[in-house]
Amino acid sequence: MSNPSLLILPGDGIGPEVMAQVKRIIDWFGANRDLGFDVSEDLVGGAAYDKHGTPLHDDTMAKALEVDAVLLGAVGGPKYDDLDFSVKPERGLLRLRKEMDLFSNLRPAQCFDALADFSSLKKDIVAGLDIMIVRELTSGVYFGEPRGIIEEGNERVGINTQRYTESEIARVARSAFELARRRGNKVCSMEKANVMESGILWRDVVMEIHQAEYADVELSHMYADNGAMQLVRAPKQFDVILTDNLFGDILSDCAAMLTGSLGMLPSASLGAPAANGRPKALYEPVHGSAPDITGQGKANPIACTLSFAMALRYSFDQGDEATRLEQAVEKVLADGVRTADLMGPEDGTPVSTTGMGDAILAALDASL
Repeated sequence: MSNPSLLILPGDGIGPEVMAQVKRIIDWFGANRDLGFDVSEDLVGGAAYDKHGTPLHDDTMAKALEVDAVLLGAVGGPKYDDLDFSVKPERGLLRLRKEMDLFSNLRPAQCFDALADFSSLKKDIVAGLDIMIVRELTSGVYFGEPRGIIEEGNERVGINTQRYTESEIARVARSAFELARRRGNKVCSMEKANVMESGILWRDVVMEIHQAEYADVELSHMYADNGAMQLVRAPKQFDVILTDNLFGDILSDCAAMLTGSLGMLPSASLGAPAANGRPKALYEPVHGSAPDITGQGKANPIACTLSFAMALRYSFDQGDEATRLEQAVEKVLADGVRTADLMGPEDGTPVSTTGMGDAILAALDASL
């Protein structure tokens, strides 16, 4: 039986630095848990542009469509700010999402006990927080037509169109309900049905899917603006939040800061099941390429590490091993090991990017 396949795209900035630690963890699972992967590596973003003149070479795109999962580091940087929009590093990531048809974006927001004081909210509000935002990723206002900037009379007008079909809403709703069944069995769907026709359709379709297929899951509805307020008022009331592309972009970034550091947050983007029954999938940390700390050994590899844990759970059916890795990260944090972004004024043992990788590997060794 062949090993599952994984394409690694380190990307730009701190992407290669954090990915180097994850590759060590992948090797650990092969050596210690008989869990080997067929790993290949390629370029994306600015790194791809530097070599090929495009942020994603066609050969790389073909590889991404063939493997079981893709693990990406980060893309972009000031070096590429003046490039034409069509070849900016971010276009490589968007092409991956679009051509892999990754319509369901999973953004967990989990506050580890050891980091509760790092949140901008009071400790009692965020301690124990564990929510998941499911964001529709391939439609909505970011992709709707017509769009553009036109001349109207004597002034310019910017146009973007919010557009959703029933099938686009239904498939991401199913993704959220299926996920809720593996968690707290509760979904809150967020839209703006009070002022947007697309929101009315969104609510109608979510209710239809719920009634027909997932009546066992608790479903509630909330206007997205109220949802933003509730995330900073009482975030632990939520389990799975289901929302569209625009609101999901905003709400997931809001939830990210509840946890104390962007360097802690993973994400998964899932598509329809492939021939082997597994969904096409791309895993990536939420943080960017962080050019201000690139090459300094300060980057936090935990978000990328937890992204690999999500791959273990959702692409490779290795939930127990995903939990093993997550618990290793939790132990390291509880022991006070900190990269620069997690250092508090009073305690913590400062380590480099590699030092954090060393600590996670030691915790994995201790789990055997």
